[in-house]
Amino acid sequence: MTSTDTGPGPRAGRREWIGLTVLLLPLLLVSMDVSVLYFAVPFISRQLAPTATQQLWIFDIYGFVLAGLLITMGALGDRIGRRRLLLSGAAAFGAASMLAAYAPNAELLIVARALLGVGGATLMPSTLALIRAMFHDPGQRGTAIAIWTAVLSAGVAVGPVMSGLLLEHFWWGSVFLVNTPVMALLLVLAPLLVPESKAPESARFDLLSAVLSLAAALPVSYGIKELAKDGHRPLPVAAIAAGLLVAVLFLRRQARIPYPMIDLGLLRRRAFGGSLLVGLPAMFAMIGFAIQTTQFLQSVLGMSPLEAALWSVLPSVAVAGAAPASVALARRLDRAYIVGCGFLVAAAGFAGMTRITPDSPLWGFLLLVGGYAIGLVVVTTQSNEMVMSVAPPNRAGAVSALLECTTEFGGALGMAILGSIGTAVYTRRTADALPAGLPAEVADAARETLAGAVTAAEHLPAATGEAVRTAAREAFTAGMHAAAIAAAVLLAASALFAVVFLRRTPVGGTSHPEPTTATS
Repeated sequence: MTSTDTGPGPRAGRREWIGLTVLLLPLLLVSMDVSVLYFAVPFISRQLAPTATQQLWIFDIYGFVLAGLLITMGALGDRIGRRRLLLSGAAAFGAASMLAAYAPNAELLIVARALLGVGGATLMPSTLALIRAMFHDPGQRGTAIAIWTAVLSAGVAVGPVMSGLLLEHFWWGSVFLVNTPVMALLLVLAPLLVPESKAPESARFDLLSAVLSLAAALPVSYGIKELAKDGHRPLPVAAIAAGLLVAVLFLRRQARIPYPMIDLGLLRRRAFGGSLLVGLPAMFAMIGFAIQTTQFLQSVLGMSPLEAALWSVLPSVAVAGAAPASVALARRLDRAYIVGCGFLVAAAGFAGMTRITPDSPLWGFLLLVGGYAIGLVVVTTQSNEMVMSVAPPNRAGAVSALLECTTEFGGALGMAILGSIGTAVYTRRTADALPAGLPAEVADAARETLAGAVTAAEHLPAATGEAVRTAAREAFTAGMHAAAIAAAVLLAASALFAVVFLRRTPVGGTSHPEPTTATS
């Protein structure tokens, strides 16, 4: 069922590269949709007046549904056709975007965000699986996947900027409505430029496996996100335990059925299972530390949300060149050493973050952020390329979905663990440094979050307010240092793992085009 590739396949031409740009359209929008609500929440709150619980669901339901359906949609694309699934998902995503843009109440907006998650779950694995089918030459495929990785990372960074610019001139629904014309363009161009691709065998879709994968992913995703926000509580822990139990049942079923969603034999291959494993700490550090950098720019340096978002995009310029450069190096060096160096560069960047203070120059902070981002993008590019190169062509959709799931859960774990470390240090340092004699409600707000401390300080006498702000900013910076140390240690250990575990692991290319019932 698994094939090893022995040599380069036919090289892609102009049509395939133009088709790649078409595939990047939905990828950019889906990745932007993760962060596009950052600035829109105050506007939504004023117009729709959601409860606190509804506001959380407006934020979280998209990610929950996306994570829960990825494996199901990836396997479905292998069976019915990846382009067909892509087009269906694009239509659903565009329609759900219109529904969200004109939602008259919070309940309908939550439903629309859930439907966006369904559409997103079809789009992300379809794009990567189609790249696997379109680019048979290993060098070209590596370049295409590097571009895919860079666009995915850029989308998350660009989302808040796009949101801020739209909200400067239009109503809050514009952050969703912008998706619709892009999806319409995809529906027109994809049939012309992207060939259909699906597995040659007519395997029956296993509905029970789909239900089990959803029942495993949803509670685990929910539990991790809740732990990241509110700390240790019984319900999120129970949800994670229940999800892991269902995951065991799901994997047991995959070992018994003839056409599983996940080929367990692939996971035992070093180039596949090992590459998935090295991708986890990279996303753990990248996503988990993002909230630290965002809050540092806004609440420590005092930037507006839009100003902070614009400065956050600057490191992405350097990152954009890191992915293709790593692909070029992989043609000459063992990938294990490239991945290990990427981890070490990122670890050095996080170690440097421990020298940042509230008075540090902005350029120094951005230089360190760009440094660790470059290292992590090198790792994720190589990890993605190795996984997709080893994957059998007839399972490209399911493998792409598994890769996306790893990304989702790695990021969620990073937010939970690094966020908890930063919060614990912040709370302890603030409690020790706040000036004496503060009203109880002011002291509680200041100890809770940095934003709460800054807000509370506005209602205090000037000298006292400045003392509260100074204490909170220094405490937050100490928490950021602790989270950076944890990330640096993890990445340094991951560098050693990558070199030892992946060294001299053959990946190979694709010697023959994928057999499909494809139509162009």
